[in-house]
Amino acid sequence: MLRYTICLFLFLLVGAVWGQTHTVSGVLKDASSGETLIGANVYVGDGTTGTITNEYGFYSLTLAQDTIRLTYSYIGLTPVTHQFYLSQDTILSFELSEGVEIKEVTVQANSNKEKVNSTQMGLDEVSVKEAKEIAAAFGEVDVIKVLQLKPGVQSGSEGSSGLFVRGGGADQNHFILDEAPIYNPSHLFGFFSTFNADAIKNVKLFKAGFPSEYGGKLSSVIDIRMREGNRKDFHVTGGLGLISSRLTIEGPLVKNKGSFIVSGRRTYVDIFTSILNEANKDNEDWVQIPNYSFYDINLKANYDLGEKDRLFLSGYFGRDVFLYAADGINFNFEWGNAAGTLRWNHTISSKLFVNTSFTFSDYLYTIKNKFDEFDVSLGSGIRDMNLKTDFSWFPSTKHLIKFGLNAIYHQFSVGRFSAGNGNNLNFEAGSNFQSGEFGAYFSDDWTISSRVKLLTGLRWSAFYNSGQFYWAAEPRLALKYSVHPTVSLKASYARMTQYIHLVSTSGASLPTDVWYPSNKNVQPQSSDLVSAGFSWAIGKNFFLSGEGYYKWMQRQIDFRDGAQLFINDELDKEFVFGKGYSYGGEIYLEKKNGMIRGWIGYSLSWTWREFAEINNGKPFHPKHDRRHDISVVVIWDIPWTGPKFPLTVSATWVYGTGNATTLPAGRYLSSGIVGSNPYSFVPIYTERGSFRMPAYHRMDFGIVWKLFPLSKKRFKSDLTFSVYNVYNRRNAFFMYIDAVYPNGRGQSNQTTLPDRFEAKTVSLFPIIPTVTWNFTW
Repeated sequence: MLRYTICLFLFLLVGAVWGQTHTVSGVLKDASSGETLIGANVYVGDGTTGTITNEYGFYSLTLAQDTIRLTYSYIGLTPVTHQFYLSQDTILSFELSEGVEIKEVTVQANSNKEKVNSTQMGLDEVSVKEAKEIAAAFGEVDVIKVLQLKPGVQSGSEGSSGLFVRGGGADQNHFILDEAPIYNPSHLFGFFSTFNADAIKNVKLFKAGFPSEYGGKLSSVIDIRMREGNRKDFHVTGGLGLISSRLTIEGPLVKNKGSFIVSGRRTYVDIFTSILNEANKDNEDWVQIPNYSFYDINLKANYDLGEKDRLFLSGYFGRDVFLYAADGINFNFEWGNAAGTLRWNHTISSKLFVNTSFTFSDYLYTIKNKFDEFDVSLGSGIRDMNLKTDFSWFPSTKHLIKFGLNAIYHQFSVGRFSAGNGNNLNFEAGSNFQSGEFGAYFSDDWTISSRVKLLTGLRWSAFYNSGQFYWAAEPRLALKYSVHPTVSLKASYARMTQYIHLVSTSGASLPTDVWYPSNKNVQPQSSDLVSAGFSWAIGKNFFLSGEGYYKWMQRQIDFRDGAQLFINDELDKEFVFGKGYSYGGEIYLEKKNGMIRGWIGYSLSWTWREFAEINNGKPFHPKHDRRHDISVVVIWDIPWTGPKFPLTVSATWVYGTGNATTLPAGRYLSSGIVGSNPYSFVPIYTERGSFRMPAYHRMDFGIVWKLFPLSKKRFKSDLTFSVYNVYNRRNAFFMYIDAVYPNGRGQSNQTTLPDRFEAKTVSLFPIIPTVTWNFTW
């Protein structure tokens, strides 16, 4: 009996030892700069078990006590494999170095496998390196314009950096820069985004299956992370382009413990226009040229307080200035963003990570006119202060749990108008609001089996303004089923709620648009999005995905006919409320490694809006409804140019169905007033959005010529040649109807009847060649 008791005890003891689990955790960094790696892969053994690093390079795996072999990999860097016996909680941090091409293929295969295994749907990531290889208008690298080349994402108009994602409006995209919201992310009236590529580290676009930590907007989240700066050496990077120049300085605060980066960009078109205006000031026939300029500054610093604590401070400041002074008129139009983030990372344990942030965001535009001694000013803005805490808990390899909460204090300045001469004649109007927004969330990315993963989440949000309180429950659900190690099927559902609305006078976001809070008259918007699709890693090089979706949008906002938008203290009385819906499908084929890289994307979609007070209550297509959307991107490293002066050639072709527009279907003749024209033509409008603009298509071409590419040389530079709109397609910016008379266009005193009326188009950009010199030292 004793023998059996001892055997049973030994069996239980061995089982307990072998059943013990321990946690291996750490931070992955780039060996050349010391910057943390976002989304790096960490795999156990053959890759059946693993995880990825979070936004701060942290990973955690809880495994059974055993001999473990871990592989760490990241796109473009040499993988590191480490084998050890896991007998206690262990911290393993590594720096990954640049790899040779054959290693990059292996890394990319892991990346495609991670996309297949992930439960996340509707996620697109943009590499800044990739963005710099693609031809851009005026030579300005723009990560937001690269996002427009992804399926399901449409631009508002020619050259615009605005986004319309899966049928959503321009105000339904949540732009986040280092966790701080950016409300008008554009320069040059929307032609360029505010995000300087030299300062950007990582860009993620979520267009479906939104993680629970995100809220506040209906259609997409664009999460942009700034670079941290080189922790090992000082570097200077810059570029001289057609309309602007850039300069970035980075280096260690204390080597391998902290770093900083300062990046600035400014246009110099205003310098040349000022010189021309000054040179022709005595010329009576000279027409004054307005002065326009923009600039932006990104800065960031970080420091390791210890092994478990890290502090970050980042900021952004940008301004656009439009000036015109002539004939007694002094017109000054300014707008811009300011944002700042203070973050503290703390590793509570090997399984629990917390990030606490305080963010500040401010957007303001001001229009000032001066007529002799009479001053007129009009402006609006929004200011936020946000305190948030986010936890990441890794209880086992089967669960990744996230939870957190935040509170935002909003200040709105709506239509602040003032006029006066500084003496007795003064007038002011406008409204100010203060409101609070709150959120709490929980999510669990649960690996049920080797084939099934389930991502469940719930976000609770609330909003308070002027005595009115709203709240909403926002469930999130995503399911992944692996048909094969390289093929998975996915489905997701997400509800989103938006408490802040854009008062826009056009189909694209402009500086004069106004952000307006929910109140007793304006209820929050909401959306429900259902998606289903597949992911397929084809061999080692290709990745194919397809998704179909249906989106319901409630309490959409538009304006009643004849709405008074300016100098109105009761702006919400001009709103009308309705609903919207959109549906469609997308297909995406990508190759990210090798000498020839690129992607092909295709979208088929329908978008509708419905308001009782508009279009006689009939559903209509908004401006951004686009039936077909195609993008083709090819990047080619030409091999025969040799290692000393290599060339990278890129070509992009896009096609899109023309935007929906509203034009008069006819005209009727009306008697004029005595002493003026004897008649006039009154337009007859039918249904809104019932006409289509001509189809949009364009090809861009670029060459990057590396002048000093060898890694042994500290100074490197390249010349980037680009041609925007290669075959000079005159795409329509907007359309109008014009009368055609027997002897040409009629004048104001024309008394003859026109032969006909014709639709005319106005185009912006012809073929535009540019050259930019980029350098780093």
